[in-house]
Amino acid sequence: MSNTLSVIIPAYNEENGIADIIERVLSIKEPLADVGVSGLELIVVDDASQDRTAEIVASYPEVVLVRHTVNQNYGAAIKTGFRQAKGNLLAFLDADGTYPPEAYPRLCQPILEDGADLVIGSRMAGADSEMPLVRRIGNTIFATLVSIISNRRVTDSASGQRVLRSDILSHLYPLPDGLNFTPVMSTRAMHEQINVVEVPITYSERVGRSKLSVVHDGIRFLNTILMTALTYNPVRIMGLAGLGLVGLGLLVGLLAVIFGGTAKPDGFFAYLFAGLVLASAGVNVFAIGAAFNYIVSLFHKRHIRQGLLGRPIFSAPLESHFGWLGLIAMIGGGLVYGLAVWQNWTSPTSAAPWFAPAVSTVMVLTGLQLLTSWLLIIVLAELSERDARAEEDLGETLVSVEGKGSKASQPVEAVAPPVVT
Repeated sequence: MSNTLSVIIPAYNEENGIADIIERVLSIKEPLADVGVSGLELIVVDDASQDRTAEIVASYPEVVLVRHTVNQNYGAAIKTGFRQAKGNLLAFLDADGTYPPEAYPRLCQPILEDGADLVIGSRMAGADSEMPLVRRIGNTIFATLVSIISNRRVTDSASGQRVLRSDILSHLYPLPDGLNFTPVMSTRAMHEQINVVEVPITYSERVGRSKLSVVHDGIRFLNTILMTALTYNPVRIMGLAGLGLVGLGLLVGLLAVIFGGTAKPDGFFAYLFAGLVLASAGVNVFAIGAAFNYIVSLFHKRHIRQGLLGRPIFSAPLESHFGWLGLIAMIGGGLVYGLAVWQNWTSPTSAAPWFAPAVSTVMVLTGLQLLTSWLLIIVLAELSERDARAEEDLGETLVSVEGKGSKASQPVEAVAPPVVT
């Protein structure tokens, strides 16, 4: 099978650098052939430029020019190029000369030789880079965030130079139209269990003014990374947030105990209660995140027990213990209140008559949350496995066929209806 690489260049007002990047891409035909890529297709998507960008591109007969009549933004231009591409390998890079097209032969090799699905040219993996310090810090933060929430290591989640197999687009879409196209692609790829490989590349200072706003686009990157991850593995984010709240609550409670002697009774009990509320909030957030995971699994039509939805925080699912933990919390809350009444701690003359009832209430409500989450998870887990069990039953069904005075059991091959994703 012959391999063709379709390179997409989104361009908006890039008349100063577009000719140079086109010629650099066209010059890699022989190096690509050396690694097994016999064809090269170059598509430039002019995103309604107001300068001579389209005119310059049109002067190269071997380049496919696609023009947007209205500016649709970076990601939309790349998706337009993908729709026009004919190659079984898809690639894209910026028009400003920051990314090296000479690296494409190396980026294609992991796909051709090692079975990779998506290869990211990493600007953060040790190669020479002229990336400004602020953007380097931002990219490190985003890459670390994607690595944490997906439990898969990535060094450059926002790189704008990649190669991917055309047949994995259906697993990556939908993707946004803006500059957050690349971090969302990285996040989806990690959660879709796509085989991602990073290859170090050099990075140069761009020609002209950057279209990236550090603050505005940084906030957008953060928001879309988190929202994309929530649609795959909510407990990864909500669970970590919950554990953080539990830890903060324990810290506040510990500080109250350590420094309680220097505080008034009301202040001491107030700090203890604040720690309990924080810990309770953390448990509730964790429980809700665990339940969300099962809801998401139904949408994706995936089998939770097969581990296809996302990697959990703990090796054993903690939600399986929610039931008895909830009962203990509720019983404990009742015992606290009973003990308080017995010991007369709720008397107006006591140091903090509100404390024991408040603690009891928080414990009971937290236990109720855990118990109801456990019941919800049981139901959702049953629903998530329902289709798989039905298909298994259909595949093994034996039916009786009436013959001449006899019955014979014959296996019937059941064809399940297609699943629309």
